[in-house]
Amino acid sequence: MSKPHQNRGTTHEGVIIAAFGRHYEVIVAGQAGQDESRLKCYPRGKKSTFACGDEVEIEASGSDQGVITALKPRRNLLWRSDAFREKLIAANLSQVVLVTATEPGFSDLLISRCIAAAESQHLKTLIVLNKADLAGPLPAARRMLAPFERLGYEVVEMSARAGADSLRPYLAGQRSIFVGQSGMGKSTLTNALIPEARAATREISEALNSGKHTTTFARLYPLDGGWLIDSPGLQAFGLAHLTPDELAASFVEFHDHLGKCRFRDCQHEAEPGCALHSAVDSGAIDARRFGHFLQIRDEIRQAKRQSQGW
Repeated sequence: MSKPHQNRGTTHEGVIIAAFGRHYEVIVAGQAGQDESRLKCYPRGKKSTFACGDEVEIEASGSDQGVITALKPRRNLLWRSDAFREKLIAANLSQVVLVTATEPGFSDLLISRCIAAAESQHLKTLIVLNKADLAGPLPAARRMLAPFERLGYEVVEMSARAGADSLRPYLAGQRSIFVGQSGMGKSTLTNALIPEARAATREISEALNSGKHTTTFARLYPLDGGWLIDSPGLQAFGLAHLTPDELAASFVEFHDHLGKCRFRDCQHEAEPGCALHSAVDSGAIDARRFGHFLQIRDEIRQAKRQSQGW
């Protein structure tokens, strides 16, 4: 691919396709008769609050370098946070793809956290069960995912090592991100869908002069009329940026019951006449999912206390 010359000081619009620390790779559309180009960019100032998928304005500072000067309005933002830190994951998505696998074991609590983050940003969620060719652990994995499937979240069973063609129809035209724990096979899926992804990862590794970064940054790839972001493996997904009410609203099975408790300020704990508890007792709300809600809500409250110093 030929690289158009970027005049120093010229302003361009682009999309962040890789984010690692204060370093960003931005793809810039080519001018008439020129190919698109990729610039290594840095933020202006000390703050670095950009995510993969962000649409930005940059000022060229050399033939292959630039400075990010402005962030264009986001349609949505997927991020996680605790009492003291926040981690921007990706922006301007249409879909979150949660990748699980029959082995190693996965956390259904982490799935609830990721779904809550997606729902709070009005994003679709698709669940992938990878390594479905392993017959031994398959029934247990299916049981773990059954409560989410009953809520309407589609589960696609597949084996990435055998190819990813069965997943393509779900990704075509979408702006998706793969999210999941380490070892679930996200990178294998990405490489199966986008063969050049392996080479792109290696190039970034060499540019940073360290292989340790290859699993710690998100990267965007064009795919079938949309794009796909491969993100690092997650072991935690804090939601301290949500309020308890926003969290409750992100549990879709709560919608028919919220506002129907006997007491307006019901905390859904031991109060009489709690509509959510009644729904759990009747089976309308899965008891394990309700437990997830209570645990995440308590963490949000604790994070707020910690951030305020009490």
